[in-house]
Amino acid sequence: MTAIFNISGQHVEVTEPLATYTKEKLSKIEKIFPKTTNIHVVLSVEKKKKQQKAEAEVHLAGEKSIVFAEATTNDMYKSIDELEDKLLKQVKKRHDKMTDHHRD
Repeated sequence: MTAIFNISGQHVEVTEPLATYTKEKLSKIEKIFPKTTNIHVVLSVEKKKKQQKAEAEVHLAGEKSIVFAEATTNDMYKSIDELEDKLLKQVKKRHDKMTDHHRD
């Protein structure tokens, strides 16, 4: 099952290299949890604070809730890296809970 990526920008244009980088980083989620159905990413720039923010919602098949994370730094690529770390931690935790639950 391949996840559907939705990448949008708020006050920032999502260029092809930025979209490719985001997909490459967040596709690691599918390796941990293969039943990932949808990954929605919003990249935004807060002009007054000069902060660049990346946030994502990950929808997992068989799960009623979503996994959400956000990261804000002064560089968009660094924000995406931090977002990846946060999402991977949450998805690993969710995956471990499910596999531990099924072992009993």
